Amino acid sequence: MFVNVLKQIKIGLLLLILFTFFTGFIYPLIVTGIAQLFFPVKANGSLIEQHGKIIGSLLIGQYFDSPTYFWGRPSATTPYPYNSASSTGSNLGPSNYDFLKTVSDRVNTLQRYHFKDKNPVLTRGELSITHHVIPIDLVTASASGLDPEISPYAALYQINRIATVSHIPSKEIENIVNTLIKYRTLGIFGEPRINVLELNIALDRLRSVSAKETS
Repeated sequence: MFVNVLKQIKIGLLLLILFTFFTGFIYPLIVTGIAQLFFPVKANGSLIEQHGKIIGSLLIGQYFDSPTYFWGRPSATTPYPYNSASSTGSNLGPSNYDFLKTVSDRVNTLQRYHFKDKNPVLTRGELSITHHVIPIDLVTASASGLDPEISPYAALYQINRIATVSHIPSKEIENIVNTLIKYRTLGIFGEPRINVLELNIALDRLRSVSAKETS
């Protein structure tokens, strides 16, 4: 009886060591190697570099509040927006007073900065916006609080503000938006979207070109 118990324990320990070795070392090494070989950018966090310096990731949003830049989706993370160590939503329902007040404040901010007398209607294919229609993704946070993208609709809505404050022709900014739209994967998965950090990097390049042309 005791000999059988020891035999079972020995087999169990051997299996534990064997599976620990394969699932804890060999399998992760194989998966990591394949990822680094075929998908190095995604495997390393989809990082964005500029002038040899990492400035962000395509997967995590950044907070922009200057009217000269595109604004991303609101973030409910604490103690600051887009805190990747504290990914969360507000968990407030649509009838909650605090939620309604927060959304109302965001709407007021957008309306205050939206210049209605400059190109009140912009179109891009089936997209058409007017100054009184506010994109929902500019006033509500995502469940993660880290959403790095906005809808093309939300980007088009902000062109008037950026063009007016930055003194850049709205058509040139619109061209940037159209260029950076990512459409549905395989034509059916997901929704059209634009990465806000990529948008603002392209916007900085446009400012740099405009400054050189005017100097």
